[in-house]
Amino acid sequence: MKYNFDEIIDRRGTNAMNTDGFREYIFKASKDMVFPFKDEEFIRMWVADMEFAAPPEIIQAIKDRADKQIFGYTKVFDPNYYLSFSNWTKRNYNWNFEQEHLVFSNGIIPALYGLVQYICKPGEKVLIVTPSYAYFKYAAEFNDIELVTSDLVNQDGYYTMDFDDLEAKAKDEKVTLSIFCNPHNPSGRVWTQEELKRFGDICLENNVTIISDEIHCDLLRNGMVHTPLAKVFPDTDKIITCMSASKTYNLAGLMFSNIIIPNDDLRAVWKARHYDFENPLSIAATQAAYEHGHEWLNQLKDYLDDNFAFTKQYLEENLPQAVYRIPEATYLAWVDISAYLPDEENLPLYFANKAGVLLEGGNMFVSNSDGYIRLNLACPRSMLTEGLSRICDVLVKEKEGNREGEFSLKQ
Repeated sequence: MKYNFDEIIDRRGTNAMNTDGFREYIFKASKDMVFPFKDEEFIRMWVADMEFAAPPEIIQAIKDRADKQIFGYTKVFDPNYYLSFSNWTKRNYNWNFEQEHLVFSNGIIPALYGLVQYICKPGEKVLIVTPSYAYFKYAAEFNDIELVTSDLVNQDGYYTMDFDDLEAKAKDEKVTLSIFCNPHNPSGRVWTQEELKRFGDICLENNVTIISDEIHCDLLRNGMVHTPLAKVFPDTDKIITCMSASKTYNLAGLMFSNIIIPNDDLRAVWKARHYDFENPLSIAATQAAYEHGHEWLNQLKDYLDDNFAFTKQYLEENLPQAVYRIPEATYLAWVDISAYLPDEENLPLYFANKAGVLLEGGNMFVSNSDGYIRLNLACPRSMLTEGLSRICDVLVKEKEGNREGEFSLKQ
């Protein structure tokens, strides 16, 4: 491999959320919260950024821009940015969009908060499928918009949409917006064109605008194909597409995302209300990703595929009652461990205290997610092995302890 995904990089002391902010984010606690493990002893498999160095081509682009010495007010004026991004979507998804439809946000989460406000009127509702990325819910709540959920159907860890339920809820005239995750987080489903067509038809026939969060679209298992929702419906202007290089190339801290808004009126509202200056280093990094990042991404996908296969084998051998399928996209494993901890409500706290592993529990994904943990597998194999070992060890001991307790009661 040209790139080294086995390298261990110490992120402590860099103001990284992963290392320096987990108490506040996961546990809503102060920095004084104490665990049986030292901070440096934790295996971190929680927040959705990677333990891999950004591609050297991107780092060099940042250095080159820094060498210009001035970091004044900056916007995307150079048409080469649009060309690099549109060439990326054309090459990878056989899909393109008009340059004037492209606006920018310092992350997809801030875009969601703004778009819900711009699209929904008081008394209207937002529809999502669950389990769901929690910020879909938070964006609705922040704007005092009621949330409507439709549970995905779970068949041994494989999720599909309940179209009858979706249609019944979309027919509510107060439902005017759906926030949709394509590919899906946390399950990792890559929706088929047929699924996208049916979902889109339900929304559009009921006058429901769609925000399609496609931040994980580049992180596919080899052999999988992502279809942008807007590609399936080229004649509508009611689908907003959100994409970013942030997940793909571990650039989340640069806070730069592409928001494609084809509706002229909505885009005008966006431009009127958004402070649209951008970080000059973020522009340089993102453009370099789209122009020079293909080989790095190909090697990353190979490494992730191996990590997922390793995880499947490890769980089958050491945690046979866990339910886990290799996801079709993302670098996140979604694992049902309810057979081992049926009554544990705070899974993140349990694993932090018992195993020294930081992870996210199903309670962080709105609903339809009890008994699940989400593991970030975008890490060196040595870290993954240690994390899985700790998780399995405590769960096996928990199971054995329960059996001993049951035996004692029978005696």
